[in-house]
Amino acid sequence: MATLTAWKFDSADGARNASATLRDLQSQGLIQVHDAAVVSWEEGKKKPRTAQLHDLAGAGALGGMFWGMLFGLIFFIPLLGAAMGAAVGALSGSLTDVGIDDGFIRRVREEVTPGTSALFLLSSDAVQDRVKEAFTGQRMELLHTNLDGDQEARLREVFEDSQA
Repeated sequence: MATLTAWKFDSADGARNASATLRDLQSQGLIQVHDAAVVSWEEGKKKPRTAQLHDLAGAGALGGMFWGMLFGLIFFIPLLGAAMGAAVGALSGSLTDVGIDDGFIRRVREEVTPGTSALFLLSSDAVQDRVKEAFTGQRMELLHTNLDGDQEARLREVFEDSQA
């Protein structure tokens, strides 16, 4: 089962740096990345830059349209014109089924601000202790996961020590 997580970094390039770590972990078989995207918001800019990480996307990739619509909902970034309004409404309703609801959108909108970045990751089969080790020293905070409460608590516990 794949897990969708959203991680916040306290610098505009933190998520991009983390993607390099993920690339290395995936090449070692320590995590399976199905899809990933980053949001980088430089100080002084009016809106963030977003990008799907095509080089990490696997067979289960969600696709650029998913990420574009999700980031459009969160950051009010214009997507593909007014004709997409109905599709965005339908998508936002279906996202609730996987834990992407108004609370998630509001939290990401409040937390990802100028000078920060975020990594959105669809992954599975992580060797958590090795993944944790690889991220040691990277200052990040888990904003969202679609894991159940016990699984999320374990994930937070695993990564708390990596902040040192």
